[in-house]
Amino acid sequence: MGSAAVPVDSRLWSENSPYIACPCPAHLRRPLAPQQRLGEVEEQSLWQSFMFTGLVRPLAESIVQGSGGDLPGPDTVTRAFSAAELGSLLDEPASFEASVVVVVDDHPDDLLRLLRGLAAHPPAASWELLVVCNAPAVAIGPLLDEAWPTDGPLPRPTVLRSEARLGWADAVNLGLRRSRGAVTILLDSSLEPVGEAIGPLVAALDDAAIGIAGGWGVTSEDAREFVEAPPGPVHAVEGYCLAIRREALRAVGGFDPGYRFYRNADLDLSFAVRDAGWRALRTQPLPFVQHPHRAWEAHPAEERDRLSKRNFYRFLKRWRDRADLVAPLS
Repeated sequence: MGSAAVPVDSRLWSENSPYIACPCPAHLRRPLAPQQRLGEVEEQSLWQSFMFTGLVRPLAESIVQGSGGDLPGPDTVTRAFSAAELGSLLDEPASFEASVVVVVDDHPDDLLRLLRGLAAHPPAASWELLVVCNAPAVAIGPLLDEAWPTDGPLPRPTVLRSEARLGWADAVNLGLRRSRGAVTILLDSSLEPVGEAIGPLVAALDDAAIGIAGGWGVTSEDAREFVEAPPGPVHAVEGYCLAIRREALRAVGGFDPGYRFYRNADLDLSFAVRDAGWRALRTQPLPFVQHPHRAWEAHPAEERDRLSKRNFYRFLKRWRDRADLVAPLS
């Protein structure tokens, strides 16, 4: 099939929007609201998308019927699928020096703060911005219009939307697997950039032995208790600000989807990267101001403890016997 383009009414959709064109039963067809029109249709067979492992299915269900002209024919629709269902881009060569992935759900002010900081302090490196909209409570298009200038050198954001709320790992993986950078950087929306932080993160991975790096890191003697570590080699990088080289991301495939809550998922990913042969590094302090972490504050203390313990048991089940991964670091 050839690529088909339709008018863009909102910057909610970019030219890299994760859509495919496929046959669809007539009873499922319905018009797409004007504000939901696509930028450029990225086509791939439905069968190929189903073959991708780690599918995430409860996602965007907007469907538009083709009507001739530049659109698909009357028996074809354009349906929204997740980036995971479209497949990973990680096997392709890097197109940028860095990809920055941000996930947004219910806190638009946090997103605005983060985006304004990135816009005010862009890196010299070539980069892209991917915004994963995890069933947000507000429209993202107007926020991008407000926070992201279009008349300068900033990259146009790639927006990946899920209409059903995903677990933390699934949402992050949408961005990771569609990234095209030699280094992919996950930034939590609790961070406010007050200086250029992308360049130092990319530079931290100039050493081919480093697979994962970030502004905060931890060490452990037994994989049961972790303590904050100073800059240098660490056993794990914390997920508030996490940079991973493309080869390592390709090797481990992203976060374990079993981590629906964020706590300890970063430990698991860091151990997976180190198990694959790379080292982990905490960088020198980066120019971020940390604000309250919404996913932590959104739960009562008892529920936070329950979710954190469940995730830590998952981590221990996989790594409890790997004394080599908590050996003293040199």
